Amino acid sequence: MTKAMARSQTGERSRPLGVTVLAGLAFVALVLAVVHLLQALGIVPYFIGQIAIRDFNLWYVLMWGLMIWVWSWVVQALLNVDPSAWLFLMIVSGFNLIFDFINMVAATTATTDLSLSFIVNLVIFGYTLLPSTKRAFALQ
Repeated sequence: MTKAMARSQTGERSRPLGVTVLAGLAFVALVLAVVHLLQALGIVPYFIGQIAIRDFNLWYVLMWGLMIWVWSWVVQALLNVDPSAWLFLMIVSGFNLIFDFINMVAATTATTDLSLSFIVNLVIFGYTLLPSTKRAFALQ
């Protein structure tokens, strides 16, 4: 009996390549959230052009800690091809897009860490809207 036949008999879904790509992108967003947490703790400096600033902010520590938990759940759910992960991923990346965009527009100087997070979330959001991605989660 082949592995695919065993999966179909047990009801398990195989993971399409698109879902694996989404899980990889969500993992990149998780790594960026860890970097932002380390910046909020004052361990890694914020880079604004050539200037490096270290700052501690308890509110940012709590929020980025929550985002690490959210992104780790999303990665795990995507690897298990959980249909609720698709909607949750779209909502989380959409909110991150909005917040990063507002912070980039409101900032007086360009920060590269926010623009990288914005680009990653834009790619995630765009990829979740593709019909092939919806089909992978049996939503279409």
